[in-house]
Amino acid sequence: MNTFTRSIAAALLAVPLLGSAALADTPPNVLVVAQNIDDIVAIDPAQAYEFTSSEIMTNTYDRLVQYDAEDTTELVGGLAESWEMDADAKTLTFTLRDGVSFHSGNPVRPEDVVFSFKRVIELNKNPAFILAQLGWTPENFEEMVMGEGNTVTVKYSGDFSPAFVMNVLAARPASIVDRELVMANEVDGDWGNAWLNQNTAGSGAFKLDMYRPSELLRFSANPDYYKGAPGLESIIIRHVAEAATQQLLLQQGDVDIARNLTPEQIAGLPEDGFKVATLPQATVHFISYNLKTPELNNPALWEASRYLIDYDGLADTLLKGQMEKHQAFWPKGFPGALEETPYSYDPERAKQILADGGVELPITVEMDVFNFAPFTDVAQSIQASFAEAGINFELQPGTTAGIITKYRAREHEAIMLYWGPDFNDPHSNAKAFAYNADNSDEAYISTTTWRNAWAVPEEMNKATLAALTEADPEKRNQMYIDLQREVQKTAPFFIMFQGTLQVAMAESVENYVHGASSDLVFYRLVEKE
Repeated sequence: MNTFTRSIAAALLAVPLLGSAALADTPPNVLVVAQNIDDIVAIDPAQAYEFTSSEIMTNTYDRLVQYDAEDTTELVGGLAESWEMDADAKTLTFTLRDGVSFHSGNPVRPEDVVFSFKRVIELNKNPAFILAQLGWTPENFEEMVMGEGNTVTVKYSGDFSPAFVMNVLAARPASIVDRELVMANEVDGDWGNAWLNQNTAGSGAFKLDMYRPSELLRFSANPDYYKGAPGLESIIIRHVAEAATQQLLLQQGDVDIARNLTPEQIAGLPEDGFKVATLPQATVHFISYNLKTPELNNPALWEASRYLIDYDGLADTLLKGQMEKHQAFWPKGFPGALEETPYSYDPERAKQILADGGVELPITVEMDVFNFAPFTDVAQSIQASFAEAGINFELQPGTTAGIITKYRAREHEAIMLYWGPDFNDPHSNAKAFAYNADNSDEAYISTTTWRNAWAVPEEMNKATLAALTEADPEKRNQMYIDLQREVQKTAPFFIMFQGTLQVAMAESVENYVHGASSDLVFYRLVEKE
């Protein structure tokens, strides 16, 4: 054990687990976080699909290209220092950085990149579909991804823009693992999956030292990280399920950050010694009409509905600290997001639109809603405001699983839901909200357009595919902005809010970075004054 490792170990031993005697302050070179981490199912990059798992991937692994702590909206080189694209051949050639090593000390090689991608495709676990979009299969993989010298050549099939391909390669399952270390821990042909669900084998800013499910995550800094050593020697994430306990630990000085406080608890924090970061998150919340219900097919009903929601009132009261007004399918915080909010609560205007459109009123519509706060409270508010115009929602509270099952079967009438992207590219949501080439019952696809039986106009379908293939980044972002405006005006669903997260922390914590998704939580720059 070297001197650096011994010093970390000593600091960590000074930090008690939940239930031990409280400390006056956390150690100066250690960041202690209270967070609910019982969502973790897997921490192998080829399998991880949960929010907390995403944060582990971001801080312990690198990718060829990635979003980074300095600017979570800009895609930059990671393990690749440069790349070239042959548009005609649909080929990308990446040149790796010199001198980068894994935490084990093994050098990062093209063989590791090829192996990392191959094991995702071969294992075919939850996130594999993200890389498989590039046309990769177990049968053709050797022809699609190759390493030679200090370069990795990546081929793809499909009419995709370079930006889309790069965003796929910046996604969680594209994390690069240490081939030698992983295969040394392979058991019964599992590609090291069991071992990687307890350990990490990356080159990132931190190494995972300890993982106790539903108890503790402990990381030590990588002093040789290619972008510079992290600001602190260690990160400890303690599983604390109860928000009230998180608040108590923060106020006692036992933790530096509390990740899951309620808005009421945030408001109750003392002003001295604490601060709160309010951060937009990637989920968008909406109400949609299922057009298999004949009474809901009138576009005038869709337009009027946009003026029957008290966006500002809800955001400032029931949803304060949890959601903010947002009316486009791509969340702000990402390139290509439309931040205009043209609709406001205007029941008189809604009534006029309904009258001009010949909508027969009153109308009664069943609306499915999750049976817990804040969704039930928001649904009741919307029920009251829509009733003013003669649209009567009969609320159908249900479990998340039950409502999602009903939604996937197109058996609802109206529904209040939220949606988040699978990876950081606007096509991830554009496909969900602006594309449906086959509206038949047999053509199941995991999009809100199909699930609401909206036969998207052919021009919008074409615009969605055109944005997917556009090579110029600025033009592509503008195409998605235009597409969001069109969906705002014409779709049988209305996006109302974007999720927000409030993170409470001690005043001494500086440079905590939390972008719009769990893939963009970074501890590398954090310092404590």
